[in-house]
Amino acid sequence: MTVTPISRCPWAPDHDPLYSAYHDTEWGVPEYDSRALWEKLVLDGMQAGLAWITILRKRESIREAFDGFDPVKVAAYDDRDMDRLLANPGIIRSGAKIKAAIGGARLFLDMQENGENFSDYLWAYTGGKPLQNEWESMADVPAKTPLSETIAKDLKKRGFKFCGPVIVYAFMQAVGMVNDHLVACPRHSVVQKMGVR
Repeated sequence: MTVTPISRCPWAPDHDPLYSAYHDTEWGVPEYDSRALWEKLVLDGMQAGLAWITILRKRESIREAFDGFDPVKVAAYDDRDMDRLLANPGIIRSGAKIKAAIGGARLFLDMQENGENFSDYLWAYTGGKPLQNEWESMADVPAKTPLSETIAKDLKKRGFKFCGPVIVYAFMQAVGMVNDHLVACPRHSVVQKMGVR
């Protein structure tokens, strides 16, 4: 089957510089920092029911509102912080999603206190390195997989919210646990090389 060359994965249109930059510099790059992984899981949870571009456009405001996603600070949020966040038009003003972020920070710290590294926990599911896919078209790329269902089930069992199998798979794609750049995309081979440890 002949693969038609494309400039980048079709979900990141050339006419949107924010999307293009995200695709070309972040999406699919293996992330091993625990705090950064937790931040991305929160952001993916905030995306539920929304387009990812909405989160991208608000990401810096969300980071600022959530103290740079410092889990110690977020875990200490109280009712005043809830009111402050719900009144902030620069973020996703969903009480359930904000509570999920605060609860997630507390769970993140609980894991840490119990000697469980968040990054090690997540990457253990892929043997510590990215799974390399070779999709030829967007139609081939799944919305969820048995592995994302397994991870979602365990996260929910631990108390994390807004982390169903579709959200978890989007998270896995974004943080490079899977390389889902299409094979014709120039980033596929670049990201693939990053996955060799």
